[in-house]
Amino acid sequence: MPEYNSAVLQELLDGCLKKNRRSQELLYKQFYGYAMSVCLRYSKSKEEAKEILNDGFFKVFTKLESFDTDRSFKTWLGRIMINTALDHYRQEVRRDIYENVEAGEQVSVDETIISKLAHEELVALIQKLTPSYRLVFSLYVIDGYTHEEIADQLKISLGASKSNLSRAREKLREMLSKINIDNYDRVTR
Repeated sequence: MPEYNSAVLQELLDGCLKKNRRSQELLYKQFYGYAMSVCLRYSKSKEEAKEILNDGFFKVFTKLESFDTDRSFKTWLGRIMINTALDHYRQEVRRDIYENVEAGEQVSVDETIISKLAHEELVALIQKLTPSYRLVFSLYVIDGYTHEEIADQLKISLGASKSNLSRAREKLREMLSKINIDNYDRVTR
């Protein structure tokens, strides 16, 4: 079923509003890949991403009547998945001690290295970051949030948002350097 076929999508949404299980299943299957790609950016593992995804779809099905049909469903779904990931993160933070770092040096990332990585490799590297670094990096770099919006969403200071982004970039640079060294060692053996 084509994702952009608005008549088919509208029929699925109408069925979901009527609590039709088959419509819910088809909508879930139709948008699973997109939603999972969003969730993977905010999680530390595929299992955690699945948990976020399922929580997100639960919200979709329970709040579907608030969806504005004049807008893009995919955009609305993406927002729900991001917000669900942030909710999940906040729950995790309550269990862990959150390190609020006020300052950090600014570090640039060699964008050409990142562009050469396959999507899956980049997601795997991002998943290795600590939760606070992973969230700030994903929100800022991938989803285009400002530091002010990130600070507000995560209930941290503006300085902590900037510092976490800087440190996330530095950690990614270290991981990328290690990958390059490992690849060089394999080739020269």
